Amino acid sequence: MLLNFQNRYPAVVRASLVILLLGAFGVDAKQVPKNQSQIALSFAPLVKKVAPAVVNIYTQKLVRAGRGTPSLFNDPFFKRFFGDNFGVPFTQPKSRRQNSLGSGVIVDPNGLIVTNGHVIQGADEIRVVLSDRREFVAETLGIDKKTDLAILKIDSRGKALPFIEMNDSDELEVGDLVLAIGNPFGVGQTVTNGIVSALARTQIGKSDLNSFIQTDAAINPGNSGGALVSMDGRLAGINTAIYSQSGGSHGIGFAVPSNMVRAVVRGVSASGRLVRPWFGATGQAVSQEIADSLGLDRPSGVLVSAVYKSGAAAEAGIEVGDVVLAVNGHEVNDPVGLRHRIATLPVGESAAVRVWRSGKIRAVGLQLAPPPEQPPRMEMELQGDQPLSGAVIVNMSPALAEEITADPFLEGVLLLRIKHGSPANRLGFRAGDFIRSINSHSVSRVRELKKQLDRKTDRWRITILRNGRSQELVINR
Repeated sequence: MLLNFQNRYPAVVRASLVILLLGAFGVDAKQVPKNQSQIALSFAPLVKKVAPAVVNIYTQKLVRAGRGTPSLFNDPFFKRFFGDNFGVPFTQPKSRRQNSLGSGVIVDPNGLIVTNGHVIQGADEIRVVLSDRREFVAETLGIDKKTDLAILKIDSRGKALPFIEMNDSDELEVGDLVLAIGNPFGVGQTVTNGIVSALARTQIGKSDLNSFIQTDAAINPGNSGGALVSMDGRLAGINTAIYSQSGGSHGIGFAVPSNMVRAVVRGVSASGRLVRPWFGATGQAVSQEIADSLGLDRPSGVLVSAVYKSGAAAEAGIEVGDVVLAVNGHEVNDPVGLRHRIATLPVGESAAVRVWRSGKIRAVGLQLAPPPEQPPRMEMELQGDQPLSGAVIVNMSPALAEEITADPFLEGVLLLRIKHGSPANRLGFRAGDFIRSINSHSVSRVRELKKQLDRKTDRWRITILRNGRSQELVINR
């Protein structure tokens, strides 16, 4: 009887039967429908409010594909009779237009749009299509590689555009209903619904800043850059990735939280270059063993293992051995979560940090400042009759490390770039190498390195640090 009742009775009667059955089995109903309008609940009013602010993004870029030279056309026998131009039309590189698509969200009525960086990466032309079919050419204001977010601008010609306000993503809870809006597979704007499955997912992707919202709302290719919307009609996050072995939705999607989106928009739109606050300390997640040894009642926080001497953490009095438990009342459980919390805050403000030290919880005030550029980088291109000719060297600093996504605690002279075909390139040096010593003389600054290279010698013994390993190269003149 229960299997067939849905087609035998009107909706109101079916709802009443369900409520009676729930009551009979001791299940409490949160709300009893009292009329037809309550039964016919729908997301439609919410979609009508926010969908116009979700746009389709189409990009084009010119791709040159070399076909290679077939051995037949290189054969001297044929060139003897037909000349050196034999086969040229078949061997020249071909150019083609590569199209891609994605989604974006208007976050300001003047035409400011947020999307994913990978949606527009390398594009020669970006076109934005609104839900009412209006089209605009978009300008890229900035791309933040650490969060895979990009900020675009379109000329609205003085007309206010529909936009979505951002909510406080810290207010989201696991189980909250959300909508995902985007352009999957290029079929057109599509809305799916689900719940927040998890928060603060940090082990996704390669970035050291992302702390994703996880949702089971269907997200597919083309949804990238689209909106994850909370039930109050505000932006909860930007859809950015899926976990899938087939390319389709398996019910595990990830979105960049709106608080991080707000920080990127604020930084990029103000100056075109995002400057984040830097904590100035690093460490490891607290395991059960570490928690037991420190007297913590459970594994939580980040155990500080290094503090930069002139960073914000050092200025606040944070020491090696401290455990950072929370930032502005929000718990942190690993280094990525800690960096994410700091990165969402504006430079120049202060944050309240809760620290565990010597069996007690302490409150620490942290002044949010950008990473210091100490020592000054002193960028220099090396030339002359020496093995590093053609390399661009620079003094490493936390500010430079943040720019190139390197370890900010590394110090010394870095090979920033190497000119193709130069002596440094031919001898096997690589961008990212650190020069530690030349002919047994330690070098820690650009001036010291340059001084050692200017010495007359018949042989160079150069020690480098590459990917954490020390290597020595011996070069004879």
